[in-house]
Amino acid sequence: MLNGIGFLVILGCVFGSFLLSGGKLEVVLEALPHELMAIMGAAIGSFIVANSFGTTKKAMGGLLRAFKGERWKSSDYRDLLTMMFGLLTTFKKGGATGIEPHLDTPSESKLFSPYPRLLKDHHLIEFICDYLRMMTVNFEDPNQLESAMEADIDKHHHEELAPQHALQIMTDGLPAIGIVAAVLGVIKTMGSIDQPVEVLGAMIGGALVGTFLGVLLSYCIVGPLASKLLEVIEADSKPFLVAKSAIVAYAQHVPVQVAVEIARRMAPSVHAPTFQQLEAALDEAKNELNATPA
Repeated sequence: MLNGIGFLVILGCVFGSFLLSGGKLEVVLEALPHELMAIMGAAIGSFIVANSFGTTKKAMGGLLRAFKGERWKSSDYRDLLTMMFGLLTTFKKGGATGIEPHLDTPSESKLFSPYPRLLKDHHLIEFICDYLRMMTVNFEDPNQLESAMEADIDKHHHEELAPQHALQIMTDGLPAIGIVAAVLGVIKTMGSIDQPVEVLGAMIGGALVGTFLGVLLSYCIVGPLASKLLEVIEADSKPFLVAKSAIVAYAQHVPVQVAVEIARRMAPSVHAPTFQQLEAALDEAKNELNATPA
């Protein structure tokens, strides 16, 4: 929604100011199709050459992610903390025997199934299950565990950033590609040097549309989308840090509820539940755990 409003403001102010200053929009509209074809064709072609098929495919999905915004809401962080409480409590009470059935089939587990939105994030669920499973085979050194989890998060984050980096490189190249299109327009104009001044003026104006489009697309369209995608990727990585904090704190023999509170402080301030909200959610989770066998 905000992206759409932003693009309307950009286009409205740019072209509105041009018209208000006496500019002739027909010159721009006449040159727009072929200039846009040259610029976008060169940009997309270069993008395909410079990146693997996987990165190219992720970049298309990344543009959609930039429009949708971050996936995680305040209720999701509360649910994540509550789920971690249930998992760690079950681990503490039942040990490896009690927790392993839940880790093997999360979609069928009574500890995971109350949180369908979390289950949709397969990377996060696998991350949690893998490291809790490691702890069942005596991988309990908090320092080793934390280092392994941080390396895993960094790897996943690096892979997620690949399409964003590709889009940023495309952004940096668009002004130069616009100049290429403008130079072609100038070449075309020089081939018609015997034409009247009015015709040559229109042709030069059309050629400059290429430079205009390159800069506009770079700094007002593709660049902001690349920046928004970076923001979304950063936001969507926060739950991994929350889960890591809870698991590492538990490995340090911190009481489960304190471990979850430590993890709560790692949640983004805008989405983190308050102490009272989390306490109420954990009280409800305790009642469910006491009523339902692990």
